[in-house]
Amino acid sequence: MEQRIGSSSKPLETAAVDPAAIPGLTSPVPAEPEDRVPEPSKESAPEEATSAAEAEPKTEAESESEADSDAEVPDGPVFEASDRRAKIIADHRGVQLFLDDQECEFRWDEIGAVETETSRFGKRFTVTVHTPDRRWYPVEIEAKAKSQFQEWETALDKVLDTYFEDAEALEESAP
Repeated sequence: MEQRIGSSSKPLETAAVDPAAIPGLTSPVPAEPEDRVPEPSKESAPEEATSAAEAEPKTEAESESEADSDAEVPDGPVFEASDRRAKIIADHRGVQLFLDDQECEFRWDEIGAVETETSRFGKRFTVTVHTPDRRWYPVEIEAKAKSQFQEWETALDKVLDTYFEDAEALEESAP
């Protein structure tokens, strides 16, 4: 009789081990010839880059999008809180979360719930955005004083009451 030592199952190729296991997650690396001369970096000539950017006129699409974004801003409440690493903005468009160089934006129809939590002993205010597909996105902001927690809670509640309820009412009225 044969006995094997160890597991009889083969290891799985998963995204935790190899991100390339998910098709479309990573883009293919472009093939570059080895004898290619590297282009001069833009950091070496910052004056030229800024003057070229200022000299270029805006296209019609850019100017229209700026005009539309200015025209769409209603006079509703806005919640904004930030510290040295994180930032939260909740306004008429939805909720935006920033952490270092990462950013995610949720429209009101993409949000299932918004949860806030304050730390018991520290000065951390946590806002967690829950989506209908059972995912959640938390961001912690460090307050300068614990008294800011109540101000932030009140301001965020005002925004949620205004825009989150409107989004739910629109969904219910649609057939």
